[in-house]
Amino acid sequence: MVVGGWENAVRRAADRGLQTLKVNWHLGFTSFGGPPVHFKIYQELFSVAQALSGPGSTKMLYCINLIHGGVLEAIFAFLIWSLPGCFGMFGLSIGVSNIGDTLPRAVYALLSGLNAATVGIIALAAVELSDKAITDQPTRLVLSITAAAGMLYNALWYFPALIVAGGCCIVICDYRWLHRPVRAVKNTILRVRRGIPSENENIQGAETGADNLNNSTIALREEEGTEQRHEEPRVVPQEYRLNFSWKSGTAIIAVFLVSFTVVIVLRATLTDAPLLYKLFANLYLAGTIIFGGGPVVIPLLREYIVAEGWVTPRDFLIGLAIAQAFPGPNFNFAVFLGGLTAANNGYPAIAGALIAYLGIFVPGMVLVHGTMGVWGVLRSRRWIKSAVRGINAGAVGLIYTAVYRIWQVGYIDQGFQSGKSLADDPWWVVVTATAFVGGRFFGVAPPLAILLGASLGLLRYGIVTA
Repeated sequence: MVVGGWENAVRRAADRGLQTLKVNWHLGFTSFGGPPVHFKIYQELFSVAQALSGPGSTKMLYCINLIHGGVLEAIFAFLIWSLPGCFGMFGLSIGVSNIGDTLPRAVYALLSGLNAATVGIIALAAVELSDKAITDQPTRLVLSITAAAGMLYNALWYFPALIVAGGCCIVICDYRWLHRPVRAVKNTILRVRRGIPSENENIQGAETGADNLNNSTIALREEEGTEQRHEEPRVVPQEYRLNFSWKSGTAIIAVFLVSFTVVIVLRATLTDAPLLYKLFANLYLAGTIIFGGGPVVIPLLREYIVAEGWVTPRDFLIGLAIAQAFPGPNFNFAVFLGGLTAANNGYPAIAGALIAYLGIFVPGMVLVHGTMGVWGVLRSRRWIKSAVRGINAGAVGLIYTAVYRIWQVGYIDQGFQSGKSLADDPWWVVVTATAFVGGRFFGVAPPLAILLGASLGLLRYGIVTA
């Protein structure tokens, strides 16, 4: 009996593993464009993934497989998803570490074409995700303001603050907390314009306004109560229920926070820490504080890697341009930087790549795993649902910010110490527009758009040098 039970357990685990492989095997090779495009491939988990730090689309994939098959299947799916691009980035780091100080201009043209096409793909994904995120005028306003605010300033705390602010705004709006003060101010202004009424009229008007407000509030609550009574209870099939409690989720989050504190304290106190430990600590910090997914990780990695002197600005830009053409999560760019850091300082490139892979991915995956245990308790609360709508709108707004930031550094050429705006040459504007229009109206897939952008970049080089 024991042997038979063990064999059945192994057989079931193998079946789930094969099913996970069947569903996820191609994603690591075909998911181009980063989180904005990946979320179109899958679509409540979006907001959870974006509200937490770490790689957005990777966390979403992990959660889907965690719900469906459990922890082992989720880890397996994560590896299937991330490793193809990871290996590509590792190989790229070895190649870049062995190139000379200059590259042919044709290579720079190809890389600029890749960047321009990527901007078009992400812009298209932002537009299509906006259609789903905007459910009413308040969410439309949150999305627009978040997108604009994200372009105006950049700091470690800024993007998570914008996302949290979006959630708070929709909660305030749905609970109508500002309606009464706004109505009172409006009535005061109207009374001043028409002439100040008598004290009795003021009292009577206030009582009438209060009665109307109370009646509106009562009606709103009755309507909400009716909707809740008629709403069918959410029934989750047994096979899709998580097998760990909110206590386990809370414990996982607590353990991670302790580990994070230890890593950062050691990084700050050790005066002669090994380079590879500094690399791990910097990326562990980056993976913990990055909100908004892959597009947000680029400027932060520049500060934590290039500013340390481990990678040159030119090599950073080369890797960034090629990374846009790689499938899988944008966080794999850290693998390129880790391998290059190790190679430039006399360490095996594989050691730096592995350390970077663990440092950048582990924080987000651990946090989202713990949050999934807590989420089952929180998701039924009305204010949570309102907050999710706002977080969703704010996260989509930040995708427009990512479009702007990549646009501003997408053009690279010989002698450039940093990327320039794609708007500096109308050709790249045309490439971006072609990728957007092709995907929007002609169904051009992201991989094809990427290849088209590279081809147009080489075409520009041929025309200019002819």
